[in-house]
Amino acid sequence: MSLIQELTWRGMIHDSMPGIEEHLEEQMRAGYVGVDPTADSLHIGHLVSIMMLKHMQVAGHKPVALVGGATGMIGDPSGKSKERNLLTEDILRKNQEGIKHQLMKFLDFESNEPNKAELVNNYDWMKEFSFLDFIRDVGKHITVNYMMAKDSVKKRLSGESADGMSFTEFTYQLVQGYDFLQLYRDQSCTIQMGGSDQWGNITTGTELIRRMDQGKAFAITCPLITKADGSKFGKTEGGNVWLDPEKTSPYKFVQFWLNTSDEDAEKYIKIFTLLSEATISGLINEHKEAPHLRLLQKTLAKEITIMVHGEEDYKNAVFASEILFKKGQEAIDGLKSMNAKLIKDVFDGVPQANLTAKEVSEGISIVDALVTKGSFLKSNGEARRELKQNSISVNKAKVTEDYTLEPKDLIDNKYILLQKGKKNYFLVNVLD
Repeated sequence: MSLIQELTWRGMIHDSMPGIEEHLEEQMRAGYVGVDPTADSLHIGHLVSIMMLKHMQVAGHKPVALVGGATGMIGDPSGKSKERNLLTEDILRKNQEGIKHQLMKFLDFESNEPNKAELVNNYDWMKEFSFLDFIRDVGKHITVNYMMAKDSVKKRLSGESADGMSFTEFTYQLVQGYDFLQLYRDQSCTIQMGGSDQWGNITTGTELIRRMDQGKAFAITCPLITKADGSKFGKTEGGNVWLDPEKTSPYKFVQFWLNTSDEDAEKYIKIFTLLSEATISGLINEHKEAPHLRLLQKTLAKEITIMVHGEEDYKNAVFASEILFKKGQEAIDGLKSMNAKLIKDVFDGVPQANLTAKEVSEGISIVDALVTKGSFLKSNGEARRELKQNSISVNKAKVTEDYTLEPKDLIDNKYILLQKGKKNYFLVNVLD
């Protein structure tokens, strides 16, 4: 398959300029995607454009990832109702390093192949560009009429916001357009890719290349990913789903993909994995025969988590997930084998209480742990009632009213897991 055919069957093309397929078939081409550097980690909202770069490299073309250090200082009005906060150069550099580390999991930056990936920062060529030079050398080639016709500009100007649109934001498309021109000149880059909301900014770049260098350049945009229920893709109650394991743990990352609907999983597995069309078609058919097994979700979670975090983190996340649903000695042994970080990730958000190592070494009755020390249950009476009904567990093992928490109950010398019934978990954090 050609690159365009590959992206098309995966549902990753929203718009493309005529002639791009022939352009790609003539020789190795360079294409780029701009990445917003407002954080030191990418999130899954970036994954579509990153996967476009990945497919470009697999197809033998050269991917270029542009970190928008200069444009990050301005703020892109596309799809936004407010202007972004401006960033300092130090923060932008720190964010760039974090982003490159994550991109290296998807793209080959290190080989000697002619299509090895490149990382560039538009701040490097914009920082010495004076305002007078920019409006003289670049601004005169694009009319205000042309800029005003862009949807991203029209939406902001016709919106309900009393703030309107600043001149800074208005110039964004010119700065992004100049990036394309710069990469056209420096990297022979003839293709820019991005989300469908970027079409106006990207085509400003192709127009600059045509007017200033009499060159031919192309645009490809991918659809903005939505969820079947209409809610925003990539968001949870805790905010963005990040690629940085310190911001979103591998366990929570896996859970996000496992919890996708059947309809979304069928769409996402094409976009976020490298599995072939035949393999995916087989998985979809198999899933439809037994949807309760959630084969699509499990395969999607596995493929994307291994790509982002690695196989070990994926296996640990699955192991932790399975422990929650197991019973008996297998559940007890499995829980005790988990490390403190995994326990913290899995049970983040459940009620927690702190005890000292001295208190645990001296022994604490289960009733005190549930009520006085932990405040997990309302009263001693409630605790005793639940204990008599065999509803309380310590580290997945049922206990009675005379049970005492001791150092032997510690998981990785740090935690003790209490449980009422099947779904109510309480985590005791034991401090030194």
